[in-house]
Amino acid sequence: MDLNVYSCPNQDPPTASHLENLTLKEEDIHRATQYCTNLLKQYDHPSYILTTFLPPYARPAHLAIRAFNLELARIPDASPSAPVRSMRYQFWRDTITSTFAQKPVAQPVAVLLSSVLSSLHTHRSSPNSNPPPALSKSRFLRLITTREKYSTNAPYSTLASLESYAENTYSTLLYLTLSALPLHSLTADHIASHIGKAAGIVAVLRGIPLLAFPSPPNHHSNTTSLGGTLDTQRVQQGAVTLPLDIMAECNLKEENVFRYGADASGLKDAVFKVATRASDHLITARQMLKNVQEGGDVGHGFEHEGEEGYEYNAEEDDDRAQQPSSNSSDGKSVQQKMEVEKAFGVFMPAVPTALSLQRLEKGDFDIFKEDLRRRDWRLPWKAWMAYRRRMF
Repeated sequence: MDLNVYSCPNQDPPTASHLENLTLKEEDIHRATQYCTNLLKQYDHPSYILTTFLPPYARPAHLAIRAFNLELARIPDASPSAPVRSMRYQFWRDTITSTFAQKPVAQPVAVLLSSVLSSLHTHRSSPNSNPPPALSKSRFLRLITTREKYSTNAPYSTLASLESYAENTYSTLLYLTLSALPLHSLTADHIASHIGKAAGIVAVLRGIPLLAFPSPPNHHSNTTSLGGTLDTQRVQQGAVTLPLDIMAECNLKEENVFRYGADASGLKDAVFKVATRASDHLITARQMLKNVQEGGDVGHGFEHEGEEGYEYNAEEDDDRAQQPSSNSSDGKSVQQKMEVEKAFGVFMPAVPTALSLQRLEKGDFDIFKEDLRRRDWRLPWKAWMAYRRRMF
């Protein structure tokens, strides 16, 4: 199989008619890894930088998971037509299904993901190891469904619905990476949930100017729709994706944003309220991590525990009971410390998220400042310091 045709991140993914089942070769995996690395380097530089803080054996999974997210995120820009967008999302559903069925297709992300799944399966089959959890197919599909649901840039009805979007996208990316360590931990997932929600909210805030004032459509594109639905017009003409309940509280009107931009009445207040929720999630994650590191409990229950995909069985308690400790409470504390230590590299997206919030606050919550969308030269240094101190 030749992946050279997909070596440039700007290339669209192949259509279903171009797919063929394949047997993975080392050169295919190498090319797929290079493709995913280039994709992150160009479109998600923080994730590219943070790759180095993960164990070497978990980096291919990180690259595949983040590249998969980027492929989904780029669909609305590449496909203003609703039917074409729907076809592309279905392509990725089919690709994930075939990859988990050990029938990978000729697409770089699928190739690398298939290699990751094979490695995890081999580790699970080892007679000298306890079988760790594999990557969850349902979480990949949930990511597709959520991305497709919000692909028209419709506003979030409430701040809670924005948090739900962040949970089903950015938190889910962290859950998948934790599974690739491999680690199945209520404590680690709980902390990751708050970090992912903060990261997702910040990503939505940073994207508001780009979605409110999108680039002119490419009239030479063969995917331009004729006529167009309301959703298509929203994608092409711009939209304000702040939660409607926050906009109402701040008396902010969408048309005023289109008319006055950063000077729209109530815009900074609305951005402040939403950014405060992201900051709250980071503060909570920080305190939870500190509590565990000091031998205490996280401090509150995980709101998603017991839901589909958030099941935690008694094996964790069995593992804690085997810890060399005088009582079960100490054993639990030791186990939680071990879990967050193993997971800390996955928690690192908290660092660029915090930096973005600091920039936003410094700019008086003016979301239109170009500085917010530039690469932060401090990230490598701040990330290294956070990793060294085990605190973000």
